[in-house]
Amino acid sequence: MKFAAFNWNGFKSIGRVLETEKVVERFELPIENYENDGVTFLIDRELPSCVETIPLEKITLLAPIPRPSRNIFCVGKNYHEHAKEFSSSGFDSSASKGTVPKSPIVFSKLPETVIGSGQPVLIDKNVSDAVDYEVELAVIIGKPGKNISRDKTLDHVWGFTIVNDVTARDLQGQHSQWLIGKSQDTFCPMGPWVVTADEINLNDTPIKCWINGELRQDSNTNQLIFDIPEIIAAISNGITLKKGDVIATGTPAGVGIGFKPPRYLKPGDQTRLEIKGIGVLENPVKGL
Repeated sequence: MKFAAFNWNGFKSIGRVLETEKVVERFELPIENYENDGVTFLIDRELPSCVETIPLEKITLLAPIPRPSRNIFCVGKNYHEHAKEFSSSGFDSSASKGTVPKSPIVFSKLPETVIGSGQPVLIDKNVSDAVDYEVELAVIIGKPGKNISRDKTLDHVWGFTIVNDVTARDLQGQHSQWLIGKSQDTFCPMGPWVVTADEINLNDTPIKCWINGELRQDSNTNQLIFDIPEIIAAISNGITLKKGDVIATGTPAGVGIGFKPPRYLKPGDQTRLEIKGIGVLENPVKGL
């Protein structure tokens, strides 16, 4: 199933997306219960009744989790070809510089970075002139856990969505760590909705990104260095994962720094990210 958060007639709502029919079934829920949690409000609950069916073209999508309860976990250098292009970029401050990591490289993005499909990624030239794009499959945790064994990790997954791990490369290099360069306002487009875990084949899921109609990233989750079970096991090692936690699993080759010279985002650009089985996440780029 697919669940979306959206604006409809001036009100924030959540509902079930019927993509083939191009409609969303709006649930009757008091807004105070889910305004921040978004669709993760539905975890461990019976589906509410549908009060009306609305054409998708009539709603305005919001991020499926408008404000995650804590930082988004992210994995760096997790596709073989991207690990190579990043290591040669001059911005790699990781301990595995120049090599494929031996263990997942984990960093985070602040919750306030999250925006929905259609909302603009904002670039402040006074802060950064090297803003990059990164299409990523994101995992939504549905069952809390700590020290989760690899064979049990997928039992803790509720769903998946798409994120664009937008990055200020110059800040990433300047600070020799990734939080500031990854956590600028609007630097985590998320959506268009969440797909429940049963609908995604993690062993064969195409992942793509276009900039202004040009295909830049074209890969598959079967090319991950560390797969989803290994990522979850590593992050939960001594850390309790909570219901609603978001884990971005890494980006494939084809990001802006992989070109000579680099091809960074600029105002007026249009990003289009697609992961098979989930959908399409599109965002314009605007200057401040």
